Amino acid sequence: MKKTKSITRFFAIVMSACMMMGMAACSSSDSSSGTGSNTSETKAEVVQGEKEDGTADKDTSSDSAALTIKIGGSGPLTGGAAVYGNAVKDAAQIAVDEINDKGGVQFDLKFEDDAHDPEKAVTAYGSLKDWGMQVSLATVTSAPGAAVSANYQEDKIFAITPSGSSLAVIYEDPTNESDPYGNVFQMCFTDPNQGVASADYLAEHTDLGTKIAIIYKNDDNYSTGVYEKFKDEAAEKSLEVVYEGTFDASNQSDFSVQLGKAQAAGADLLFLPIYYEPASMILTQANQMGYAPTVFGIDGMDGILTLEGFDTSLAEGVYLLTPFSADAEDELTKSFVESYKAKTGDIPNQFAADAYDCVYALAQAIEAAGITSDMSEADICEALVKQFTSMTFNGLTGTDVTWNENGEVSKSPKAVIIQNGEYVGVEE
Repeated sequence: MKKTKSITRFFAIVMSACMMMGMAACSSSDSSSGTGSNTSETKAEVVQGEKEDGTADKDTSSDSAALTIKIGGSGPLTGGAAVYGNAVKDAAQIAVDEINDKGGVQFDLKFEDDAHDPEKAVTAYGSLKDWGMQVSLATVTSAPGAAVSANYQEDKIFAITPSGSSLAVIYEDPTNESDPYGNVFQMCFTDPNQGVASADYLAEHTDLGTKIAIIYKNDDNYSTGVYEKFKDEAAEKSLEVVYEGTFDASNQSDFSVQLGKAQAAGADLLFLPIYYEPASMILTQANQMGYAPTVFGIDGMDGILTLEGFDTSLAEGVYLLTPFSADAEDELTKSFVESYKAKTGDIPNQFAADAYDCVYALAQAIEAAGITSDMSEADICEALVKQFTSMTFNGLTGTDVTWNENGEVSKSPKAVIIQNGEYVGVEE
């Protein structure tokens, strides 16, 4: 429902007065409010800008101009994790275009390449801030996210990451899960939740295997975070872990030792809390050894089917826990898959779906709060924290989705299996 400017301003003042201590991350001051307010003239120019495909945005009314919000974000558009970054960028742009075509709230999206590198993520953040970013999709991967989350807190800019699942993205002290940034939220499951959910699923589906080997990356927050919680929950569920192997950035091409020890230990299930690139090498080398355990992964392996040069037949029968299944029959999923395939030629992965949901969740919160682009970043941030910690969201990756005051999302994972080169939902 559209609001008049007077009602919008009144509502913003009331919300600001009613914020609780949990919203302190977004409290404003003249010296720390980031780029500050943008003029209505600047926003009018944004509405008259261009979409990513070079076509002009449609002319909108002055009311729509007042609602144009600049969304920033960064991710790996190049390098080994580019499948993730490009999926997020493309899906977010689809959502932005759909929302803009409806009228009302208008978005302008700018996405920077951070190449899955923390230092480049900091540089990308600076470029986005100079551009006038008012809200953010944060980063696609966890290590860059952990490097810039403090910036979002300091500059009072609300951020929601589609896929930066490490606790270090939302907590200053991730080890103890304390000192949350307060204005950095997640659309994806946290790493601990993925570890717990994976162990619970395997405990309920012992037909997949009973002797578990784990291979994880010991210098990566994402991988170690999942591994640690999986191991704890596996012990609670009396799962038998017969081997644990590690690797790091210096030796992530030869897995013959780890696979040989897993095979010697009699492991019939291989749990891989890692990204798809090393996972593809593990699958290739296991096949060369004649070792064929059931392979169970998490969301970081989503994207393996589009990895250039990988024989996707080796991924047949691989299980993943993910919040999204592209073969779902609901109308929202079918429409999104059709739009994504038309734009990219590919079937969307979970990263794409989470990004699409991020943009729509932002739109819902912005409309509910009556946010306009002439508000300061700090006021926008404060209003969005209020909305996200009280609203319920229905999207591609979950229904009745909620967030707590620390920015963690609550939604249910889905199991998918790779069959005939596609992700297929597992029917319980």
